[in-house]
Amino acid sequence: MDSSDSWTGTFPDDVIMNILARLPVKSMFRFKCVCKAWHKLTSDPYFIKFHNEMPSASSGVLVEIVQSVSNQSNFVCIDSSSHMAEFSLDFLSDRVKIRASCNGLLCCASIPNRGVYYICNPATRQWRILPRTRTRPVTRYHPDDEANLVGLAFDPKFKKFNVVLAGFYRPFGRRALDCLVCQIFDSETNLWRRSIVTQNDVFTHMNRNQVVFARRSLHWLTYSTSHILVLNLDKEIWMRIPLPNVLVGAYNCRVYLLELEGAVSLVQITEGFMSIWVLDDCVGENWVELERVNLRCIKGFIPSIFPISQSRDLIFLATQRHIFVYHLKSMVWKEVYSVKNSVAYPLWFSSYAHRSTLYSW
Repeated sequence: MDSSDSWTGTFPDDVIMNILARLPVKSMFRFKCVCKAWHKLTSDPYFIKFHNEMPSASSGVLVEIVQSVSNQSNFVCIDSSSHMAEFSLDFLSDRVKIRASCNGLLCCASIPNRGVYYICNPATRQWRILPRTRTRPVTRYHPDDEANLVGLAFDPKFKKFNVVLAGFYRPFGRRALDCLVCQIFDSETNLWRRSIVTQNDVFTHMNRNQVVFARRSLHWLTYSTSHILVLNLDKEIWMRIPLPNVLVGAYNCRVYLLELEGAVSLVQITEGFMSIWVLDDCVGENWVELERVNLRCIKGFIPSIFPISQSRDLIFLATQRHIFVYHLKSMVWKEVYSVKNSVAYPLWFSSYAHRSTLYSW
């Protein structure tokens, strides 16, 4: 056998596979030139599945840093081991803003061309432009804005994804009605499906950013923080999940929606504590409080701190200029990123849960 085709003359193939599967995606692409066998791994379905199941593939954060002077964007990805990697979306050849992130894929909206959306994998630099919809969903009060809600649903176990655009129906020359126009894209058929539902919920910027994909459904926390709005993708029906009673109407606290290893999770931040809840069933009635964390070590940041991403072992939080990670087992806080130059937006405004993946289509 040609030496360029062999794995190694020292270690068994399965040992090498286990080692490589634990490497970050960026390192995997760097080592493709070692030999032909390693080069083929990044496109091997079995290895991609194996790599996605490794603990090293657990959630991290993706941060968009917009320079205040040039208005140019730089992107940084921080993984669960606090490794930082810079990347660019210049392969799209368009000015875009990130609208959703799910299991390594990004949904980006074109800034100069409204209604144009891309799905891309920043790790592999592969991308796909979505066909335009016949009608463009709008926000309730700003007809020139993009869709009020944008959701991306991607399960690494299956080679398909869905994109959801939802906005309010606006008759010509009149204010928007309480009718949510929903359009769902299916990557297998390359088609959009459209439906209309009576809906009058309001969403903040963070509500829209923190859309959670779990159990074949997309979830958004509403501005009222009394319930979660849910879209079941298989049945294409909208539902509501009530929040725990102790969180509804709670004084002087903030609540955020995150994903926790395939489940829906809530993070509550008060003046001195952070509580992590998880939805323990498919029906949506049983909430369990998993952790209660004292925030005394970051007391000065509490008013401006926002949870972005989490796993069973850690949680990432963003402030105006810093990214922190809290390790739940060791109860240790660590600053993993900060900006020193002037930026147009606070980091929490443009941070997303993200995990790198080798997935390609």
